[in-house]
Amino acid sequence: MVRIRGSVTAQKRKKRVLKKAKGQFGHRSTRYRQAKRSVMKGLTYAYRDRKVRKREFKRLWIIRINAACLESGVTYSRFINGLKKASVDIDRKVLSELAISSPAVFKKLVKLSKELNSAKLEKKVKTTENSKK
Repeated sequence: MVRIRGSVTAQKRKKRVLKKAKGQFGHRSTRYRQAKRSVMKGLTYAYRDRKVRKREFKRLWIIRINAACLESGVTYSRFINGLKKASVDIDRKVLSELAISSPAVFKKLVKLSKELNSAKLEKKVKTTENSKK
């Protein structure tokens, strides 16, 4: 029986790994063993950081919204609470863009949020006064 050599498959695999390691520093881009380690680690970081990027963007949007809210005299948490009571389903990315690009619309949302929060507060005060009597 004739022996089949696996060189074609092995070369293909090595070529694929070395192609992914292109641009790495030193032997990481030329030697297969080091390249393999480097590519594996790089792919691990890429997977992790795709999730981290989403986290960082959400933090940025919240910071922007908070800054715009503080200019209008309300905190971020009260603003979001008021929007939830008003059943306004706008995500933080859009709210952040509104705060930057069209402050007039954002201020209307803040006003709506304030009204709902103050109405809830007045209702709460009335119930506590009634319970004291």
